[in-house]
Amino acid sequence: MLRLPDIGGSRRTLVFHHMGLLTQADAGLGNGPPDRFAVAELIFDGAAFERFLSDEGEWRTVMGVPRGPLLRRQMEVNQETVAFGGRLWWVDLTFGAMSVDPFGDWPETRFVELPSGSVLPARASTNDGDFRELEDKVMFKEEVAKHRRIGVSEGRLRYAEVSPHDPFLLSSFALDGDEGSGWTLEHQVALRQVLADGGYPWQENSTQAAPQIAVLDPLNANAIYLKVGEHVVVVDMHNGKVTGASPLEEEYLYLSLVPCVLPPWLGSSRIPTPGMQSRLPISLYASVLLELFCV
Repeated sequence: MLRLPDIGGSRRTLVFHHMGLLTQADAGLGNGPPDRFAVAELIFDGAAFERFLSDEGEWRTVMGVPRGPLLRRQMEVNQETVAFGGRLWWVDLTFGAMSVDPFGDWPETRFVELPSGSVLPARASTNDGDFRELEDKVMFKEEVAKHRRIGVSEGRLRYAEVSPHDPFLLSSFALDGDEGSGWTLEHQVALRQVLADGGYPWQENSTQAAPQIAVLDPLNANAIYLKVGEHVVVVDMHNGKVTGASPLEEEYLYLSLVPCVLPPWLGSSRIPTPGMQSRLPISLYASVLLELFCV
């Protein structure tokens, strides 16, 4: 396991953190084993971030350089950080995504708003430290995250959402270009009939939860994995059919699923470290990811 240094010498436990990991090969030009990696976490409402570069071996606080107008409201990250287009993307599933190239000396921050009609109103806050208000806010963010997801599929950044009410309309969008001038709607399908035809009917007046988005398929933009009752169900949006399913052994373990694509060189390569004299097997990158995403 490659353990990263404590940020600022502190051993505090980060309960709510959304660090991202981005690798770079051949100075950003190749697709082979990474020569370096960066780990980053947004701070100060996106005005800066904490950054660890493998070729530096220490944490630094780096100020971001905003591109475009200032955000009209505060971002509240509520899903895992996404690596795409040589940048890390922090996602607020009620508002949009902020991205940055963590390797840059003066990193430029960019913001892409969710598709039109998907932006939700900001939650009112009294800022008086009321615990119930904080609890309601956290529960609202968690509920939204069950029905929305941003991820990478077939080399493009994509956004999917499912309406929490019958007939459970599932919509899938693709970002226009790497920088994102907008979103294009690619698929839209009413899930109720699709799931019923696939053997997963939803009954009126039942206590069964509405379908939830589990994860986007990284290799097939038509496929979206949904949590339906005690199963993860694969829906082909192009054909409007259920194409696979798997039972959840312990439902409480599946609060969030993260897609992984394992390259063929994974087991034989090395994790880059400062000075490059001592490089650990890159197959242990999984341990770094566990450090990032698990409490």
